[in-house]
Amino acid sequence: MDEPIIHPLLQEANRLFSGSVTFLKSAPSLEFLPPPTVPEIAFAGRSNVGKSSLLNALVGRRAIARTSVTPGRTQELNFFDVGDPPRFRVVDMPGYGFAKAPKDVVKKWRFLINDYLRGRVVLKRTLVLIDSRHGVKPVDLDVMKMLDEAAVSYRLVLTKADKIKASELERVADLTRAEARKHAAAFPDVIITSSEKRMGIDDLRGFVMDSISE
Repeated sequence: MDEPIIHPLLQEANRLFSGSVTFLKSAPSLEFLPPPTVPEIAFAGRSNVGKSSLLNALVGRRAIARTSVTPGRTQELNFFDVGDPPRFRVVDMPGYGFAKAPKDVVKKWRFLINDYLRGRVVLKRTLVLIDSRHGVKPVDLDVMKMLDEAAVSYRLVLTKADKIKASELERVADLTRAEARKHAAAFPDVIITSSEKRMGIDDLRGFVMDSISE
């Protein structure tokens, strides 16, 4: 039987992610950002959306990004170099919309996210993660509006797709696509993923490579 043909961008992505992926630094504020020397792909999402798990699945590591049963554990911008020397960076952003965090902490996180997204010249794409079980929430719409206003290109990614029935997943995906089409800076289609089942990981890797190649 012939082996399946793998797209060159995906081949390159698999090569990079199977190689050197290292934590660079955490930035609690803009003055601690690393020099803007390589393209960056940012991951944003509500707390407990499964962002750390998806990042770990993306890079093929078990604990490159921290996971926790406590939502909102990531309170800084965390930068990871992919490749040696680095070809690009993955940025794990603080989760937003965690109501149990102190208000001053939430405000600090929001300012950090907004300032980074608006002013980072090497930021190529932002991936906005949406929990398949809940769909797009008002706080997600707030972030999407901010990205539109800042002219930051982004794509919606459904997480935890294995946690709901196929019929419900299709409904949520259709609603999410419809919402994406309302936003000028958003890609019209969504990427459907499951970290546990590795669903959509190749699509995600291919999109990352396509984004940094522009």
